Amino acid sequence: MHKDQKPLSYREAGVDIDAGEKLIQAIKPLAASTRQDGVLQGLGGFGGLFQLPTGYREPVLVSGTDGVGTKLKLAQQWRDHAGIGIDLVAMCANDIVVLGAKPLFFLDYYATGKLDVQMAKDVIGGIAEGCRQAGCALIGGETAEMPGFYEQADYDLAGFCVGIVEKSAIIDGCRVQVGDTIVGLASSGPHANGYSLIREVVKRQKCRPEELLEDRSMKDWLLRPTQIYVQPILDYVSRYTIHAMAHITGGGLLDNIPRVLPKGCQAYIHCASWPFPAIFDWLEKQGAIERPDMFRTFNCGIGMALILPNESVQACLSYFNKQGMPGWAIGEITAGDNTKVVVD
Repeated sequence: MHKDQKPLSYREAGVDIDAGEKLIQAIKPLAASTRQDGVLQGLGGFGGLFQLPTGYREPVLVSGTDGVGTKLKLAQQWRDHAGIGIDLVAMCANDIVVLGAKPLFFLDYYATGKLDVQMAKDVIGGIAEGCRQAGCALIGGETAEMPGFYEQADYDLAGFCVGIVEKSAIIDGCRVQVGDTIVGLASSGPHANGYSLIREVVKRQKCRPEELLEDRSMKDWLLRPTQIYVQPILDYVSRYTIHAMAHITGGGLLDNIPRVLPKGCQAYIHCASWPFPAIFDWLEKQGAIERPDMFRTFNCGIGMALILPNESVQACLSYFNKQGMPGWAIGEITAGDNTKVVVD
């Protein structure tokens, strides 16, 4: 080292070495609020410990990982981070529940240019709330401060969820048959998909977060957290038959429903069978987006699709409506190409 050269430290590199410890202390109570049977220790170790529940003859672990995409950019632009953590849990937990799995635990990854303890606490507070809604425990994670890679306040998120299901109770779509009905459960908005397109429409229209659309602010429409369907679905499948489920994420109804269809079975969707939420009408008109692109990009008001025997439809709709999750019979399974969805 040159005699006039100043010794380097993390602080000179732009890293606040004290912020991480402050954050850990701030989020420990949040993680503790999600504690479930099976959690063997709190945050702070090199790994999270979780003891598998008893009562399963052939337990199968089901895992899912996901992020929140560029919805993060809109949350940062409009300075509202409270719901992003819920989105993160929802994207993972909703994916594994379609296989009939009960989420057990969740881990997160939070990376930023410069750690803002309050902002990170808001985000992780949302993750804890999402875990409570999904009935799983937040048992660990990673917070990375990466100056030079991310801009100062920018951050990125990823999540990882593990669940469990009895092998004989796995819902994999093999029982889907011609004549089954498709029930769609309402989304809470665009959830966490299509936001690269949404942000372009917002930019072109110079849309402000406080602007109203049918008595709701645009911020409420576009940053409302993803609906977590886990607990009502698990309760339903413990008592009734479902042949398949599809979480309607990126790719919309057109790309996600075929993922659970066996050969010879095609989905036929009636797009007039449920109310098209105002935010999707706004996006379609203001962005001049063609209808096929709408159905391939957004959930268009349907966040989860259930495929079940026709005789179960009314009981299913009644059950989910009582859970505060409106649903509609939106289509049926016909004979045809399982890689395509017909929309009328």
